[in-house]
Amino acid sequence: MTVYIDPPTWPGHGRVWSHLISDVSYDELHAFADRLGAPPRAFERDHYDIPSHRYADAVAAGAVEVSSREVVRLLHGAGLR
Repeated sequence: MTVYIDPPTWPGHGRVWSHLISDVSYDELHAFADRLGAPPRAFERDHYDIPSHRYADAVAAGAVEVSSREVVRLLHGAGLR
């Protein structure tokens, strides 16, 4: 099971955000996000929006740090985008 996260560089609602994704399935992604405590409303189409103050928590929980470009490549490669 591998879940990935990009750096928190995406602005919105007065914060900056990361994208948390899976390259396998949404089930894997939802399970990881649930363990992380991310609310269901943070899911958007094919990723979870994770605020910058939770980035280290996601990495400590096992998310692999990748670039934003790599997030898009992984989603396309898995057929999830």
